[in-house]
Amino acid sequence: MKFYEENQNRCAIILAGGDGTRLSEVTRRITGEATPKQFCPLIGSTSLVEQTRLRVSLAISEHRVLVVVTRTHERHYRDLLNGILPENLVIQPKNRGTGPAILYALLRLSKAAPDACVAVFPSDHFVSDDREFMRQVDLAFDAVGSRPELTALLGITPHAAESGYGWIEPGELVVRRAPLFRVRRFWEKPASDVAGELLRAGCMWNSFVMVARVSTLISLIMVALPELFASFSRIHDLLGTAREPGGIERLYERIPSASFSDEVLERYPINLGVLPVHGIEWSDLGESQRVTAVLSRLGIHPEWDAA
Repeated sequence: MKFYEENQNRCAIILAGGDGTRLSEVTRRITGEATPKQFCPLIGSTSLVEQTRLRVSLAISEHRVLVVVTRTHERHYRDLLNGILPENLVIQPKNRGTGPAILYALLRLSKAAPDACVAVFPSDHFVSDDREFMRQVDLAFDAVGSRPELTALLGITPHAAESGYGWIEPGELVVRRAPLFRVRRFWEKPASDVAGELLRAGCMWNSFVMVARVSTLISLIMVALPELFASFSRIHDLLGTAREPGGIERLYERIPSASFSDEVLERYPINLGVLPVHGIEWSDLGESQRVTAVLSRLGIHPEWDAA
């Protein structure tokens, strides 16, 4: 089922460190407690993080995939992720948002594979066709290979004026074969009337799946969040050693939370491209009504969703 060629230059980061509090009511009905959504079987019989790992494995060898988690969630992920190599599990002491999570994983990768390209995946998405989705990720890797200064975001072709998603307004074509368009502007959770205008203008939903060189993403963070980068730089030599956990523990006590989307990509949209993804049903399962809508379209009627 895999279609990738062994490519030592391609890695992935799966983000699974969020608290998922907006879905706590739903996850409590499924598991009996407020389980972080990524560790919950919302769609089907396996958890979202397991589904994400399986999807990613279609294009990237499993031993080159890092999974970022938060130690306070250990009882939820211990059994789900017990097959992952210890060095591939990036354990945060606490959730500080996607900025520190991505930087921590990137710095780990930079020590092992400084010249690598990396794809970053949230772990709370529904994708109707994993194989086709990862084929699009493969195109993004190819685009970044030909234009290494670029960061390629996957933009989902929308079917509705969804005001709860972030949107990407595309600009001129920058890589023809992909195709990859310049990111002209981000629109974060626009009002309903604005979302309608974006839909008619050919804008896309921002999946927050991105592909870039490891060094490119680190440089973006260095420019956008210099204090955060400086804090991590002080413990860089500890990464991969027995002193790493203690250093990370102390670091996370003093760093603020930061959003990679809001404080890096939107603040410094440097060399960003968007690759349109067509013909795939996609949903960010951040709200209960989206979960219910996906289940309804799939014809799935779980007991926990009984009226």
